[in-house]
Amino acid sequence: MAFANVSEELNCSICLNVYQDPVLLRCGHNFCSSCIGDVLDAQEGSGYSCPQCRTEFAERPALHRNIALRNIAESLQPNIPEQEISGILCNYCINSSVSAVKTCVHCEASLCEGHVKVHNKAAEHVLIEPTTCLENRKCSVHKKILEYYCNEDSVCICVSCRLDGEHKQHQVDSINDAFEKKRERLKNSLDKLSSQKAQAKSHIQMLLDHESKMKKDTACVKKTINTLLTEIKTKLDDLEQRILHEIYLQEGLVSCSVSDLIKHLETEVDKFSKTIMKVEKLCSMTDPLHVLQEHGEDNDTITEGHQESEGTATGVKHFRQEETFITLLHGLSRIMREVSIDIFAQTDTDIILDRDTAGNNVNISEDLKRVSHAEQLNNYPENPARFINNQVLSVTVFSSGRHYWEVETGKTGGFRLGVAYSSIDK
Repeated sequence: MAFANVSEELNCSICLNVYQDPVLLRCGHNFCSSCIGDVLDAQEGSGYSCPQCRTEFAERPALHRNIALRNIAESLQPNIPEQEISGILCNYCINSSVSAVKTCVHCEASLCEGHVKVHNKAAEHVLIEPTTCLENRKCSVHKKILEYYCNEDSVCICVSCRLDGEHKQHQVDSINDAFEKKRERLKNSLDKLSSQKAQAKSHIQMLLDHESKMKKDTACVKKTINTLLTEIKTKLDDLEQRILHEIYLQEGLVSCSVSDLIKHLETEVDKFSKTIMKVEKLCSMTDPLHVLQEHGEDNDTITEGHQESEGTATGVKHFRQEETFITLLHGLSRIMREVSIDIFAQTDTDIILDRDTAGNNVNISEDLKRVSHAEQLNNYPENPARFINNQVLSVTVFSSGRHYWEVETGKTGGFRLGVAYSSIDK
């Protein structure tokens, strides 16, 4: 009784076994190092507490090795009754307690390694892993060993079930034969599952490769777009400066022409003023003879200068805004044309073949990227777009731009490659 009390004190409250590498919490309770470690791992994120007294800890508690308790547990462990640590014992070792390595279903006895060597080797003496529960190895009706397997009901039966029971007329196999058949089926299933697993892993890798390529492609496209937009901005800035410079030049020419005409007209105004004064003076005279002798000019001569001034107004220059907008449109068109060339030059475009145009003596691969000569004519569905000869068009079309491809060819045979309109004669 004293030993039993001591043994209970040396048991971990988690695994209920003798302490293995005991550690101490701040609350004073001891546990196996691995046991309390698993508990704390499970509590991570939801708060830590002692599994025995439920004391809560703000952080994961530190574990302190209990050297004294470990020494006591190790010193008392050899004195624990052998039956408690050895598991199932051999039924034939009377004078000593020896662990069993096998259990005979027929004898309903467990045997150590020595007794297994001298045990009856008859077929009915079936040896299994050590166990004390043999009820599931015997028929529940006849209490006999299960030796056969009923294929129709998919159950294990004894000899009485086979000869006199409800399975009398059923197709049965011996346990070993049924086991071999089922193991063969399981192996076949395992092969299929392994193949499916490998295929799934291959698909996963393919998807990962696709995702990796997608990320590289998007990064490349982002860089290309950024470069193109920067280039477009630079070209737009240059175009803006050029057009503004042209506007500035036109503005200067118009201003100069206007200034020159204004100066000319101001000179004419001075002449008009002087002439007007002379005419007014003559008009104020009352002596006819003096007027006629003083100025012999007639009305047409006097007003000739005025008529000339009217003609000079037509020489003024005008701002030609239409030309400015035409220059802008031409500049924008040139920028877009250059950008389009850069885009098509940097795009890696796959050529996808059009199966509906392939001739019957042409084989098209599943990925629609490879073509080969067919030894036997294919029976493709009739289609007005299908070639009679060994030709095929691509689904991919281009309306403009510059394009470049690399084509892999076979070592034998000939081929022709070209660019055509979709309306090519079939």
